[in-house]
Amino acid sequence: MTEILYMPSIESNYIREWEATVVSHGEDWVELDRSAFYPEGGGQPSDTGCLEWPGGRTRVKMVTKKDGIKHFLDGPVPEGAVHCLLDWEKRYGHMRMHTAQHIVSGVVFDRFGARTVGNQLYHDRSRIDFHPIKFTDEQIAIIENEANEIIGRDLDVQIKQELRTDLEKRVNEERCNLDLIPKSVNNLRVIEVAGFDVCPCAGTHVRNTMELGKVHVLGCESKGKDRCRLTYELV
Repeated sequence: MTEILYMPSIESNYIREWEATVVSHGEDWVELDRSAFYPEGGGQPSDTGCLEWPGGRTRVKMVTKKDGIKHFLDGPVPEGAVHCLLDWEKRYGHMRMHTAQHIVSGVVFDRFGARTVGNQLYHDRSRIDFHPIKFTDEQIAIIENEANEIIGRDLDVQIKQELRTDLEKRVNEERCNLDLIPKSVNNLRVIEVAGFDVCPCAGTHVRNTMELGKVHVLGCESKGKDRCRLTYELV
């Protein structure tokens, strides 16, 4: 069982390198006893980086979470201790984009009553699908302006562990898609953007909204009946 180093707190999302031990391996993958590499999922890409050991180094190309946290590699790694390094620029881009997604999704729900029904994050741009809505140019301008006003409030971001029964008392379940999480899941990792958003989420995030810069909507396209996709970047 791999200890997930980025899970406990917002500060843990800033871990860039650490020591670990190879505990199992296959032809092109290893499992580690502890890892800060984010495994692909929830619309957020996998982290990449390197594993190093005396006299050797290999690239981490992809990390998945099916049947354990598997780190897929360019080459073999000996058993024992390794030094792990994230590709930080890519990871930090994902952190910024994921935090911005919470803000954009919250603005769209609050202003227009449309839910987030899909998203895909990259380090340099992201997209979010909303339903039910067909955005006008005026609405897109409102979303961009209000998201940037919220970002400019200098809001702290926290990661907390919370019981579902407690979270249900203080959130709109549709706004944060809590109603889509199986009822059997009661212990939740919650991202809280102070005074604006509370949402169960397993992704990585920044400490404060001032790290985001500004949201710039790149485009909007229809993805079916009453479903619309916004693509944005941070500038």
